[in-house]
Amino acid sequence: MKCQFRASLRNDAQLALQVTLILGKSLRIWFGGRVSFSGHADFMNRSEQICAALRTAILERALLPGMKLPEDSLGERFGSSRTIVRQALERLAAEGLVELRRNRGAVVATPSLEEARDLFDLRSQIEDLVVSRLVAKLSKSDLEALNAHVAKEIEAENGPEPVSIRLATEFHILMARLTESPVLIRYVEDVGYRCGLTLALYSRPHSTDCGIQEHREIIEALSNKDEARARDLMRHHLGAVADRALIKPEKEGRSLYLDALEPYARAVREEK
Repeated sequence: MKCQFRASLRNDAQLALQVTLILGKSLRIWFGGRVSFSGHADFMNRSEQICAALRTAILERALLPGMKLPEDSLGERFGSSRTIVRQALERLAAEGLVELRRNRGAVVATPSLEEARDLFDLRSQIEDLVVSRLVAKLSKSDLEALNAHVAKEIEAENGPEPVSIRLATEFHILMARLTESPVLIRYVEDVGYRCGLTLALYSRPHSTDCGIQEHREIIEALSNKDEARARDLMRHHLGAVADRALIKPEKEGRSLYLDALEPYARAVREEK
């Protein structure tokens, strides 16, 4: 199946060009096939734990766009060296969640609306491939994993909206992970996290009921091996997500305020 995907991707020059133009350097940096999700710290090394904590804090808007991320301050928070923190920041920069500025340190990224439009267009095409690969191999355990994740979304729907955005993003990354295609995992992870940051920054308030129901319908279509319906549902779902995202931005975040990071950092420190 992986060979078939690589052949189809080579034949799809337009998609390959879009991926290269939009993601640039980050798609040439591969950190391995595994996707890091919240709650899976046992499988991560120290740098990956910090990376996952920072990623969650960014997507949940505990760390706001434009906020400085000093290596020394983060090292103190996480009880780790600057070298390990720097590794985590470099990975987040490859994902588009952090900007590394020469001689000025790292800051939480602030994506533009123009970048956001390109990302959502690209995401729709890539996840179309995910559905096609997944519908042919979906197992009972895969369905259980998807339904368990939706249960987490339901549990969080009355809580802070950024948490719901993060969980929704991770649903799509989980789908890519279940394809067992390193290429799809890499592309969906890169694009998905950037879209999650865009949603956290730009999206207007909305009920999470629609998104959760759409996820349920996608799972149902996949379980019925109905590829055409699953692809249609995914396109409609991602189109609705993009419509919520591409609106007026909020003001830039505070330049330095890391106290909000403490709950995320404490969980990493306690893993020692």
